[in-house]
Amino acid sequence: MKILIVDDDPKLRGFVAKGLETHGIESVSASDGAEAMAVLERSLSDRPDLVLLDVMMPGKNGMEFLEELRRRGYDLPVIFVSARRGVEDRVKGLRIGADDYLLKPFEFDELLARIEAVIRRRQSVPVFEIGDLRIDVARRIVERAGQRIELSPKEFDLLRTLAEARGRVVTRTELLKVVWGITFDPETNVVDALVARLRRRLDRAGASLIDTVIGQGYRLTAPREGK
Repeated sequence: MKILIVDDDPKLRGFVAKGLETHGIESVSASDGAEAMAVLERSLSDRPDLVLLDVMMPGKNGMEFLEELRRRGYDLPVIFVSARRGVEDRVKGLRIGADDYLLKPFEFDELLARIEAVIRRRQSVPVFEIGDLRIDVARRIVERAGQRIELSPKEFDLLRTLAEARGRVVTRTELLKVVWGITFDPETNVVDALVARLRRRLDRAGASLIDTVIGQGYRLTAPREGK
């Protein structure tokens, strides 16, 4: 494993690099976003497996750097390591594509555990690709034709449930149970309304992906030619 440490504090970079080396993990360091991007672009064959990223840095801050990273198509796992303790910072970091957010100061053992957990999660959680639709379950990121689609938590859970069915028709009863945790029919159109909203978001970037199977439910399929 190779890790990129991006932080403007040389003492912290040295502390983390030394700890990683003790555990047999190679690392490379950068003091800001520009230097980090240069490291990433230097060689495709020697690209880091994970990025440890500070938020407050000179030039581009960590949030801006991560947004640029995702725009350029880099799908590396990223853990924010920051002294910014506000809930809004942590929420924003996760929403723009970070895999975890660790507060400074921290014990090295906790950092190592977070790294291992992110790598395990990335390896075990699937990425679904249906036609030009890509669903990254671990990071809750949805893209269509390379364009990011913002979904609410319920919309994402609905889409994930349809994707996990792998083309099978999913009944309204199943969707109520998985997405809402409801085990009885509340006699409302809550499922149909959410499906319609999800359809509108997905179909802005291409042909329809969600089929209605009358009398049964819904299924997610790649669009047929001419559809």
